[in-house]
Amino acid sequence: MSTKPNHLSEKKPLASKLQQNGSSTSNTNKMKTSVVPNKKANMKNTKQMKKSKFSKSTKVQPGSTDGQRKWTTLVHSGVIFPPPYQPHGVKILYKGKPIDLTPEQEEVATMYAVMKDTDYMQKPKFLENFWNDWRRILGRNHVIQKLDDCDFTPIYEWHQQEKEKKKQMSTEEKKAIKEQKMQQEEKYMWAIVDGVKEKVGNFRVEPPGLFRGRGEHPKMGKLKRRIRPRDITINIGKDAPVPECPIAGESWKEIKHDSTVTWLAFWNDPINPKEFKYVFLAASSSLKGQSDKEKYEKARMLKDYIHNIRAAYTKDFNNKDKDPTKRQIAVATYLIDKLALRAGNEKDEEEADTVGCCTLKVSNVECIPPNMIKFDFLGKDSIRYENTVEVELPVFKAIGQFQAGKGENELLFNALDTSKLNAHLKELMPGLTAKVFRTYNASITLDQQLYEETEEGDVAEKVVVYQKANKQVAIICNHQRTVSKTHDSQILRLTERIETAKQELKELKIDLERAKKGKPPLKGADGKQKRNLSPEAIEKKIASAKQKIEKYEMDMTTKEDLKTVALGTSKINYLDPRITVAWCKRHEVPIEKIFNKSLLAKFAWAMDVDPEFRF
Repeated sequence: MSTKPNHLSEKKPLASKLQQNGSSTSNTNKMKTSVVPNKKANMKNTKQMKKSKFSKSTKVQPGSTDGQRKWTTLVHSGVIFPPPYQPHGVKILYKGKPIDLTPEQEEVATMYAVMKDTDYMQKPKFLENFWNDWRRILGRNHVIQKLDDCDFTPIYEWHQQEKEKKKQMSTEEKKAIKEQKMQQEEKYMWAIVDGVKEKVGNFRVEPPGLFRGRGEHPKMGKLKRRIRPRDITINIGKDAPVPECPIAGESWKEIKHDSTVTWLAFWNDPINPKEFKYVFLAASSSLKGQSDKEKYEKARMLKDYIHNIRAAYTKDFNNKDKDPTKRQIAVATYLIDKLALRAGNEKDEEEADTVGCCTLKVSNVECIPPNMIKFDFLGKDSIRYENTVEVELPVFKAIGQFQAGKGENELLFNALDTSKLNAHLKELMPGLTAKVFRTYNASITLDQQLYEETEEGDVAEKVVVYQKANKQVAIICNHQRTVSKTHDSQILRLTERIETAKQELKELKIDLERAKKGKPPLKGADGKQKRNLSPEAIEKKIASAKQKIEKYEMDMTTKEDLKTVALGTSKINYLDPRITVAWCKRHEVPIEKIFNKSLLAKFAWAMDVDPEFRF
């Protein structure tokens, strides 16, 4: 049975240490206003929705989740493959001597050579995996027997020369190549769904290459083989023409006509065969927009259940006589709710040693009296999660008991797995998952922070408030990034601008005093005589200089504050866009200051939200 709804306000996750109001009000009596993109707005942030042009891997099986029909007719052109490899004939050196390679051997050698300047060349696991895969292609009796004796410099230098040639191309040549590429891809860019032309999101098959992964992934350096038509399953309407296979003499693996799913094609990931690569409609499509809206509405629904859910798990982890499985479920649910942890999935030995709540090991958790818990583990995408938090005393005691008598590599929740946890969550609320908890806690944190912290001020100051609220969400969700290589130079440039502006302000103040006494201004730093200005005109310049300094200092503080935090991931996946749009309307902030072009298209469905909307 589902836990009965309750509308009481609740506190936000421990990770944020902030209070929030769980209630939501949406004033439907007020007139709705649309957010119209301001074409003059600065669109520097176009990379925020950093989305690969290739398909992303997922463990979700290629079947329907609810069995409901998603479309009646579906027509599309399939996928576009990378061009076949063109051998360049540049030889590598082995023990100082040039070596002939077959096109297949040369292709893989080139993949390695072009990575010469990356950090991967210092990672033993990357080198080991590359050598193991390349050695199989070379063959047992090949003259090359040791990677350390190989010199890939000739191929690397050839690659650098080719890059330079592209840089030296004229604007007309670059434009012609771009237009030719667009013509080749045009038919793959669109699908016709129930008679409506919709954009396809990721119709390109990723070219072969060396797998990089994130963090210390155990498969880094392995060869991602070339995907062929025989690997790909196509999904299309029954009466639609089957997409033509673009490679002569080959055919698709399978043709399906499943109207209960929204994918157009899929294939197995070449590195992790248990995962799938999908081709979907673009984020801006009506089907995807409807799916997003349903996701956020489900998260909003949780606020009506959250009080009783928390009361139930608090009762269960306080009851020492409870069934051990139920007690572990209660503590796990508490951690997922309060810390926004992912549920965690079982993995093969060769997969990255990443964990979620259900797969935490004893060594990932340290109890620090009286009631602090230190978490230290690799989360999704091998991003380290390191956090010390205060928990309720019964949770602290329960975790200590779960650890008792176990080795460091044993599971903390040994009586629990993701299937048991998910079954329990769905009993609490229809469709409830760990991700719904993450979406709820992320969105309600943003909503409450914006509501409490936004004050009167100019647009730049309000944008900073938004970024700080966004940062709180990113911290909760453990969305990190490495410091940009250009960060130090950007800070240095801002520092120089501040110093220049302060010197300008100092000179203006001297000029003002002289102008009030009827004296001409002193010569500028460049030695030239400055124009005579009235005291009023100089005062305006002083005010402008002060604003400039404030802006530069604000920019520098923000850059420093956000240098290791990835704001984009939560915007794309966890924050109800209606919160942002409504806030922009209430406080007269151009939506383009918050959403880049891609997000504006993805969240078109949210643009007519009432300004008084609350999550």
